[in-house]
This record gives sequence, C-alpha cells and structure tokens, in this order.
Amino acid sequence: MKLTWMALCLALAATPLMATETQDKPIVGEMSWHEIQQNARGQTVFFNAWGGSQPINSYLRWVAREVKSRYDITLNHVKVADIAETSQRLLAEKTAGKNTGGSVDMVWINGENFRTMKTNELLDGPFVAQLPNWKLVDKRLPVYEDFTESTDGLEAPWGVGQLVFIHDSQTLSNPPASFAELLSLAKAFPGKVTYPQPPAFHGTSFLKAALIELTNADPALYEPIDPEKDQAKFDQMTAPLWRYLNQLHAVAWQQGKRFPASSTEMLQLLDDRQLLVAITFNPNEAKAAIERGDLPATAKAFAFEQGALSNIHFLAIPWNASAKEAARVVINFLMSPEAQARKSNIQIWGDPAILTPEALGSEEEAQGFELYQAIAEPHPSWQTALETAWQQRYGH
Repeated sequence: MKLTWMALCLALAATPLMATETQDKPIVGEMSWHEIQQNARGQTVFFNAWGGSQPINSYLRWVAREVKSRYDITLNHVKVADIAETSQRLLAEKTAGKNTGGSVDMVWINGENFRTMKTNELLDGPFVAQLPNWKLVDKRLPVYEDFTESTDGLEAPWGVGQLVFIHDSQTLSNPPASFAELLSLAKAFPGKVTYPQPPAFHGTSFLKAALIELTNADPALYEPIDPEKDQAKFDQMTAPLWRYLNQLHAVAWQQGKRFPASSTEMLQLLDDRQLLVAITFNPNEAKAAIERGDLPATAKAFAFEQGALSNIHFLAIPWNASAKEAARVVINFLMSPEAQARKSNIQIWGDPAILTPEALGSEEEAQGFELYQAIAEPHPSWQTALETAWQQRYGH
C-alpha cells in the first residue's frame, strides 16, 4: 500500500515538470515555414495509414524516397487495417499523460475517426493555413467540413473519395441504377452480389449509402444520433435497411454467412467472375485496375442514379507527435502539384486531386479522373451506430 501511494505521489509531482518542459519548447505553429523546414531535417515521421492497397503502398514508397532526398526526412508508413486502431492508441497515450514523444506523427483520416480525435483534443493545430500549398487547393470542394464536422484547420485535404461500383460489361451489360435494382440483380443471380464486412470502410459506406436511398435522404441522417438515448428513433430510421439486408443476405455471395474483407478482395472476386459487381471509394479504380492488369479492359465504373456518397480524405498530426515539423513538410509535399498529379494518375493510384486545374497546370492531363454527382456523408455518429447495429445482427 505504501509503494502504491509513493508511486502516485511521484506521478503527480512529475506532471508540472512535464508541462513546463513542453511549454519551453518552440511552438511549431508560430514558426516561419523556413524554420519548420530547417527543424524537420533529420526527423522521422511515423505515418499511420491504411495498408490494404498495393498501389497506395507503392505510391507512399515513392513519397518516402522524395522527402528523404529533398528534405532529409525519413517517412515510415505504418500500415493499419483500420484507423480506429490509431484513434484508440492516441486515446491511451492521452490518458497516460504522454504529451510528448508520441508514437504517431501523421495520420490519414476522415469521418468518425476525425470526430473522435477532434473531440478528445488529440490533434495538433490548427496548422493547415501554415502550409504553402494550401493556397493551391480547390476551395469549391468540401475541404472545410468532414462528414458535417468543421475541420477547423486540424486536417489538410489529400484526395477525393466517392462510393462507386464496378462491373464487367462483358458479363453484366446493364448494371443496376439503385440499391433496389441491386437487390433485384442479386435475386436473379444468387451468390453474385455482396459487400465488404463492416466495420471495413467500404462496407460501412455501403450501409450509409443504402440507408440514404431507403429513407429518401432523411434530414435526420445529417444530425447526431445516439442509439442509447434514442433507441426508438434509431430503430425506426434503420428498419428499412435491415429489411433490405435480410433479403440481400439470403441470396448474397456465401449466403451472407461470409463477406469480403475489403474492396481489394471484391475486385479479385469480380475478376474471377465470382461477383457481378464490386465496390470502391475511388471513381478511377476501374481504369487503374485495368492499367495494373487486375481487371479486364471491359471493366467499367458506375454510380447509382441518386449519385455517389462523397467525401474528402485528410491528413492530420497528433497533438503529441515527435516530428511535428517534418509532418508538416511531408503533408505540404503531398499537396504539391507534382505529388497530386502522380497520385491521380490511373497508372499509379488514380485518386482524384484536390488542387485547382490552374495549380496542376501542365500536370492536369495526368489526372484522368471524372467525378459523379455527389451525395453528402451523414453525420459521423451514424457510422459508429450502424457498425454496432450491423455487428449485433450479422456479425459472426
């Protein structure tokens, strides 16, 4: 008992010293860009980002080589299956009082993960206006909001995502134009339709897009929801979705007893002709997959008549990052015309650029992207609520 009390006293005594040391360090947000670049040299950035795509991983390896040669920054891509894992790690560090020397320097986020980090004050900044390439961003895109949540300069836009579908026109000449038609297709061809298993990002996005259509885009979807406090409202709103999924699962791939782990697996199943339709959050994925040899030349992307669920994906810096200066330099490079044009090239990744056409200049033709009519993302609280409810009903 005495040892526990002594440990507690030592911990409490150490807290003011930690705060003083932090306050004595230069504030990155008050530095000039030249000072930031100078301080960034020699730093190592641990970048937590989804690691489930070989084209993306390959692109980030190119980025690592470039920032090393240009700025003497070492970029380590920490591959994660779900950024929610990173959110939990940062929350644990916050709880433990680890306000410096954090394990994450940069993170690829949006939606519920951004809301979690912002609400719990896990992010450094605001820093976006400090980046020289911020002035090149196309402000007509929804770069100031993330799933209805104001970004407040805490995350920098990196690319544009849209939930679209891919079919092989040789095996499916007339793709569905709605979720209702998708269900009809599944009934006509049992075992040929499915979606990734939530909480995989593409799977949860499928649930949200379906719910928007089935509720005629009820305005309540764009307001916070807490099923524990308003179970009746949540049940009423989501009832059409569960009825829909019950019908779909009965005729789905693997009889709804197993679901693909990712969009990447769905593309493989489409190429193997086990599926008639695949799902992606990249409107250029069909063209890029053809270029990679992952899909036949007859593969085509399409969106439903209601449009495509759309969002911006962002880059952010944790409040306790060890390499805040280098993280800013890397993010600024990722927003440069050169890096954005390379990213949007369908032969490399195919992720749409977030810069103005004027900023891309001669690099513009490398984009090769088309965007579909956009549907706004619901409030981020719906993501967690839908994932939890799906697991309760269908999780195995």
